[in-house]
Amino acid sequence: MGLLALGTPLTWDETKPLAEHIRYHGITQFLKTWDRWKDNTGKGLLWGDEIEYMVASFHDDEKRVLLSLRQTEILTRLQSVTLDPALDKYKPACCNAIPTFHPEYGRYMLESTPGYPFSGLPSSLVSVEADMRFRRQIIRSHLKKHELPITLTSWPRLGVSDEVFTDPPTKPDNQKSSSRSDYVGELITNPHARFPTLTANIRQRRGSKVDIRVPLFKDENTVILDGLKANMSNGHSTPAKPEPGTPYIHMDAMAFGMGCCCLQITFQAWNVDEARRVYDALVPVAPIMLALTAASPAFRGQLADVDARWNVIAASVDDRTEEERGLKPLKDNKYRIPKSRYDSVSLYLSNDERNKPEYHDVSAPINEDVRKRLLDHGLDDKLASHIAHLFIRDPLVQFSETIDQDDESSMDHFENIQSTNWQTIRFKPPPVNSPIGWRVEFRSMEVQLTDFENAAFSIFIVLLTRAIISFDLNFYMPISKVDENMQRAQTRSAATSQSFFFRKHVFPRDKPLSRFDLTSRPVSPPSPSTPVTPSHSRSQSRSQQLPDGHENGNGHPSSSSRSECTTPIEAFEDNDDAPEMTLDEIINGDGDLFPGLMGLVNAYLNSLNVDVCTKCELRRYLDLIKYRAKGQLVTPASWIRRFITSHPAYQNDSIVSDEINYDLVKAIDEVERGVRPAPELLGKDYVGSGPTGCL
Repeated sequence: MGLLALGTPLTWDETKPLAEHIRYHGITQFLKTWDRWKDNTGKGLLWGDEIEYMVASFHDDEKRVLLSLRQTEILTRLQSVTLDPALDKYKPACCNAIPTFHPEYGRYMLESTPGYPFSGLPSSLVSVEADMRFRRQIIRSHLKKHELPITLTSWPRLGVSDEVFTDPPTKPDNQKSSSRSDYVGELITNPHARFPTLTANIRQRRGSKVDIRVPLFKDENTVILDGLKANMSNGHSTPAKPEPGTPYIHMDAMAFGMGCCCLQITFQAWNVDEARRVYDALVPVAPIMLALTAASPAFRGQLADVDARWNVIAASVDDRTEEERGLKPLKDNKYRIPKSRYDSVSLYLSNDERNKPEYHDVSAPINEDVRKRLLDHGLDDKLASHIAHLFIRDPLVQFSETIDQDDESSMDHFENIQSTNWQTIRFKPPPVNSPIGWRVEFRSMEVQLTDFENAAFSIFIVLLTRAIISFDLNFYMPISKVDENMQRAQTRSAATSQSFFFRKHVFPRDKPLSRFDLTSRPVSPPSPSTPVTPSHSRSQSRSQQLPDGHENGNGHPSSSSRSECTTPIEAFEDNDDAPEMTLDEIINGDGDLFPGLMGLVNAYLNSLNVDVCTKCELRRYLDLIKYRAKGQLVTPASWIRRFITSHPAYQNDSIVSDEINYDLVKAIDEVERGVRPAPELLGKDYVGSGPTGCL
């Protein structure tokens, strides 16, 4: 959502002369926080998720579903009801607090967060789904009868030319609107001054409208319109950006990217060093989780030849000038910038000796003045370079009332630039005058169709961070390979058709693989109606059942949790090899040296004293990730694509018609509530959230 200040927004021409002032004071504010917190510890792991919803408005008599633009009215009601003590009687016993609701970029979007952070205790993790369902129930109860909250990453018919796709209808204005879009109108954007100003200032700084192109899925009857063949891609050509001559779907406004929904997780670390370690370890994990959660196969009423949103958002906020994009020689700009503001991480930031210079093998321009200032203040080179890389960017939204700030009590100038660097992972300093410590935000995942899926991926990432810290794991690999993985993760059916680079040798010498019990205790594997096990998968699940481990006081497994296997010398982390592996191998292990991310999570869980019921409940969530990685459960993108292409009204022409979209969104709601079986997506034992009754 970003920084929502109040005041009079400045245009780009008014903001540009203030850029150095904002950067200078932003760094001053960071250094004030650094001095207060560099040696402080927080309260250990606390974490929370952010789930974004679209509000769908059903018109059953016309078999149409539109985007409801009542965000302001709905949020007013939600914020009122969450303050009502009467709501407590409906709160599930396992939920700590009433959830909170927030605005998002699209006027049809809502964001929810838990009212109080979760902990890393297994007993807290098993409450996540109930908390998410409670939020959905609250939203449902305060919508109109024909409206429903849908967790869908991209609205398939957003911006369809000359057709109504919002309620009330909106019309594009390519002369006066903030985006100048040919496809979407101003009314679709959140009315808070930050959002239209951000939209306009990105366009003005860039010198043109944003240019979003994703490859079109070509079916047997697909009509390729003249002019919609890519002659120049957005930046460099990649598998998820169309090559010259490739038919594409065109979009031209920030709404097409920032109007997508996602699932984000923020963790509080024990201290700054732990936050930096977790940040670095999650950088290579981000594209893996993007592929596993892929959920957006359609844009502007057509099927795309991609399954994920990432490049769409990157292009939708790409404010780089032609010089910065390398299309003209540098003259008025200082840097050639390889990536959009919304893109993958370009630098690791931990001061760990395992963070080697050779991993930093992509271009990452640095603001040398900022870097020198940070170094002179005593920061190490890795963290100074991270901040200095973010601060090559200009501020995009500034309010006239907050140009001059008290740097002791404000972080707004720092956040002005920090919050508009939308990377896969975000390193977050402590807020001013708050007990909240250093945090890391995991940002790559697409929102899932059900709260069960969203809870499963949230729990998995939390447990993975605990394994990373407890076992001092090393996931470092060259950033160029992470970038390549990000592009592969977005391709159609990436979860089963692509291979990804990933480090195999993750254990330090003092914590060999043989110490850990890597086995899982599955409750009951899903039985999809049509298994789609990828033919190229080479991994084998480990079937031996070993006794549970227990914690030795330091959060590490004691010797009683050792397995019987021995670890060859090649398994230790001093081997830098990061070969290509399938998602199945990366998640479930390669049956040889690499235990898989799930094996690491199992080892962490087996190191704890967890009661059988809690462990079985956690296994229910982890099995979703396990079987999706194996290809036995499909991604939401594959499920949506299959629904569209098998619909009776589909003409094999790549078009997502009103009728198809209506049935799709209705089916998504029915699947979420459990009244429509979807074993190929969720397994045979999924239990939905039930009726849409009011609180």
